[in-house]
Amino acid sequence: MPSIPSQIFDRVWVPDWEINPETFEQVLELAVEIAREGREGRKVGTIFSIGDSEAVLEASRCLILDPLAGHSDEVRHVSDHNLRETIKELAQLDGAFVVSDDGVVISAARYFSTDAEGIDVPLGLGARHIAGASVSCKTRAVAVVVSQSSIVRIFDDGHLVTEILPELWMLQIHGMIVHEDSVEKISEGEFTVVRRTD
Repeated sequence: MPSIPSQIFDRVWVPDWEINPETFEQVLELAVEIAREGREGRKVGTIFSIGDSEAVLEASRCLILDPLAGHSDEVRHVSDHNLRETIKELAQLDGAFVVSDDGVVISAARYFSTDAEGIDVPLGLGARHIAGASVSCKTRAVAVVVSQSSIVRIFDDGHLVTEILPELWMLQIHGMIVHEDSVEKISEGEFTVVRRTD
C-alpha cells in the first residue's frame, strides 16, 4: 500500500497530539489494510491505542495470555512486515493492541476498561468504538478503531475525529472523511480527503 501523501496526512493529523506522527502513519496504514482485506474472507474489527502506553496498560487487562509477550522490540515494531502479518492474524481475536510512541506493539488481545463519562460517540457505533473513545479520554493515547463494517475511525480525548473509508482505497480513490467545520475536497494521486460539517 502506498504511504499517505503529505498533503493528505496533514489533513488527518492533529498537531496537538502527543504521539509520534511516523508511528501514527504506520498504524493507520495497517488499520486500513485490516479493514480493507479482512482475514480468511471475513471482515475483522480491532483497536489500536498509540502513545501513553503505560497509562493504557494500567487501564486495560489481557483477555488471554499475551501472544506478543517475551519477544524483542525489534520484531514487535509496527514497521516489521512479519509483525504486520501477525497482527492481522491476531486481530481475529477479540481485544486491542497497545502501541508505544516509538512504534513497538507492546501488547495484544487486551480489554480496555470502558467508562462512558466524557466520551462523545455517534449513535450506532458499538462497544469497540466506546472502548477506543474511552481509552483516548482516560489517557493521552489516540485510538484507531477498525470496525467490522470496514471503516477506520480515530478517537482523541473521547471524541471521534476522523472516519476513513477503505473500500474507496480499494477502488484507488482513497477516501477519508474528516470531521471539521467546513466542506472541502482535496485530491492527490490516488488519495481523496473530504471534509464535511457534522
